[in-house]
Amino acid sequence: MLSTDAPLIPRPEGLYCPEGDFYIDPVRPVARALITHGHADHARAGHSAVLGTQQTLDIMALRYGDGFADHRQAAEGVIEVGGVRVSFHPAGHVLGSAQIRVETRGQRVTVTGDYTRSPNAACAPWEPVPCDILVTEATFALPVFRHPDPAHEIGKLLASVAAFPARAHLVGAYALGKAQRVIMLLREAGYDAPIYIHGALQKLCDYHIAQGVPLGDLRPATVARGKKGDFAGAIVLAPPSAFAATWAQRFPDPVICFASGWMMVRARARQRGVELPLVISDHVDWPALTQTITELDPAETWVTHGREEAILRWCELESRAARPLRLVGYEDEPE
Repeated sequence: MLSTDAPLIPRPEGLYCPEGDFYIDPVRPVARALITHGHADHARAGHSAVLGTQQTLDIMALRYGDGFADHRQAAEGVIEVGGVRVSFHPAGHVLGSAQIRVETRGQRVTVTGDYTRSPNAACAPWEPVPCDILVTEATFALPVFRHPDPAHEIGKLLASVAAFPARAHLVGAYALGKAQRVIMLLREAGYDAPIYIHGALQKLCDYHIAQGVPLGDLRPATVARGKKGDFAGAIVLAPPSAFAATWAQRFPDPVICFASGWMMVRARARQRGVELPLVISDHVDWPALTQTITELDPAETWVTHGREEAILRWCELESRAARPLRLVGYEDEPE
């Protein structure tokens, strides 16, 4: 149980700073919200005032419309919010994603949001932020989760494309972050052919390009009547929801792929009918999580949204103070 005088305390709305009177990634509309990144389980519309990186604010506007909040402010440098110093630092998760450091009463708290230490050419890299209290996600906080090199997974995709030139490869990828990361991994692997994208990815891909992310030749994944063969050998990206629709049936004997850290779990791949699972994650796995705690060496570690028990036990064995936050409303992203 967190003491009532802690710099941040959990409430039904989300993680709350009493001194600054603001919430971080609240799950309900509040007067003042600080947002780590644009995924829907962290960035919701309806707050009176929102503070986030300019890219996160832009992404929220693309997803929810310009009226997603009454007031919005881009985070630059150190900002005082209600007398509390806050700053935003790259999280490596998606474009615009940030860790938020809160400094008050001589304590520094870093709220990571979602983060990865793995290189991601579609966004700024994770930055270590020294702190007294680390608030970390625990999405993949089990020792079994040790994600492979993403380049190896992209190699599997390209090998399959070469082996089955008559088939389209449909890759399920979350619209914000994962789709653009897969595209950049393909480009880094030397794949310079057109990549076809579902219409639901278009706006966010266009925004990444406008922000200087070189996604290359992207084309609409539209199939004219009687021309299924046009996509033979093509790589097509779409949000996971598209695979349950008739849209996916338009392609020639497709190889169904899915890019996610969850593809390490074979049962999940089978449930989705995935023929080629691609283990590509935008979250820290077990080694990266324990490495982060070890290197930052906070006085306390607070664990939220995910598999808390294993990392809490690890902290106990390492003689590190740790506690669960048990915040609600953060979903398993189809990441």
